[in-house]
Amino acid sequence: GAAAPGPAGQPRHGRADDGDGAEAMPNETDPAAVAADRAAADKIRTELAERTADLQRLQAEYANYRKRVDRDRAAVREHAVAGALTELLPVLDAIGQAREHGELSGGFKSVADSLQAALTKLGLVSYGQRGDTFDPKIHEALTHSYSPDVTEDTCVEVLQPGYRVGERILRPARVAVAEPATGPDGSSND
Repeated sequence: GAAAPGPAGQPRHGRADDGDGAEAMPNETDPAAVAADRAAADKIRTELAERTADLQRLQAEYANYRKRVDRDRAAVREHAVAGALTELLPVLDAIGQAREHGELSGGFKSVADSLQAALTKLGLVSYGQRGDTFDPKIHEALTHSYSPDVTEDTCVEVLQPGYRVGERILRPARVAVAEPATGPDGSSND
């Protein structure tokens, strides 16, 4: 049909109302309507980009948070293990002395071996050997002497082994240190 008359008997513009409730569609060739659609689409794209950036930032923050929590947990665990192992060092010293004197046998030897295996599993490492180069960061010099047999400051005797967990020194190796009998210029240190 023909356009139904509007108010005051004037014909309506646009599609005729067929009674289905559909409203008139804007003219797709209308430049103002096209510009409005583009502006709306640009606004939606901008908002989408902002929300995507927000989501990416939140994901990165969460990933950093998880890494920080995992790192903190590992540090707390390492600190707790180091504290417990430090308390056991006198026991290890007593076991070492018993071993040196031949008093480590039978059931006591089995217990000592099990204890040392468990401590090794927790990351405890014993260090300090005769002949090691003296390093004040990991050794504690209890005695000092001169010797023609060494070319640099050397641990000539280990009085007590050192212990570490990872890079953390629980106790430095306590050693006797000898330095060369002659100085770098060949003169005597006597």
